[in-house]
Amino acid sequence: MLDMVRERLRVKHYSLRTETAYVAWIKRYIVFHGRQHPSGLGKREVEAFLTHLATERNVAAATQGQALAAILFLYQEVLGQVLPWFDDVVRAKRPARLPTVLTVDEVRALIQAVADPELSLVIRLLYGTGMRLLEGLRLRVKDVDLARGELIVRDGKGGKDRVTMLPRSLTPLMRSRIADRLALHAQDLQDGRGTVWLPDALAVKYPAAASAPGWQYVFVAKGFSLDPRSHAVRRHHLDEKRVQRAVRDAARSAGILKPVSPHSLRHSFATHLLESGQDIRTVQELLGHKDVSTTMIYTHVLNRGGFAVTSPLDRLG
Repeated sequence: MLDMVRERLRVKHYSLRTETAYVAWIKRYIVFHGRQHPSGLGKREVEAFLTHLATERNVAAATQGQALAAILFLYQEVLGQVLPWFDDVVRAKRPARLPTVLTVDEVRALIQAVADPELSLVIRLLYGTGMRLLEGLRLRVKDVDLARGELIVRDGKGGKDRVTMLPRSLTPLMRSRIADRLALHAQDLQDGRGTVWLPDALAVKYPAAASAPGWQYVFVAKGFSLDPRSHAVRRHHLDEKRVQRAVRDAARSAGILKPVSPHSLRHSFATHLLESGQDIRTVQELLGHKDVSTTMIYTHVLNRGGFAVTSPLDRLG
């Protein structure tokens, strides 16, 4: 059953991360119901599993939603079942929360607290472009246009490409970084390696592209790793956990009490652009949001003092 799930996920070009998560949830769902075949289970069993996650495992609403998406994929894509009852399944409502936004001074202090030059460049790039963490780490040499000051974000959330700016202050650092990266790639080729993972069927259609300089990741791991699907040994992109840990440690060193993650830099990017007078449609395009209503959440910072209302306490003098 799980092999069928993996095969279908790969046919649909789902990412390895999604494949790993979906297979894990489906396995837990089947085990929870005594290893019964899921074709014999229905709405009551799905709700029982989701209730177990919420009440006994105390998972977040987003985690419960991922489990539900995995189960839906199992029934619709693997078992080929039509589920008229699926929309009626009771699920947790995801709470609406405001994003954590750093001030300009906090961002400056955070960056200054990062000692590693490569990690510092990644963190500045995330804040200066609004990219998500994995979008920045998956950046390839060919998608950095130093002359135009642009970056092309490939296969972002929702499978979409978009263009964002390359901060002028980072142009010399990015030029130096790419030169170092290409030198390392040349050395890897001399050592009989130097290939990189390619999306979808490009590896079959363009077999030489995997070793081409332009397709290499800008930020890479120091060593090689085994591809869990193809079992090829390659130099993968920089581990996102290193960046997450660097941001967390830097926030602590800088005395920032807010809960800070790499995604906070994306929130801060959008907020600071709106504060500087950029129109919300431009910010929407830079972030890659499908709907402007998603971008509207950042306007909360412009409504200082409760929608620009002066507190009566401040009038007492």
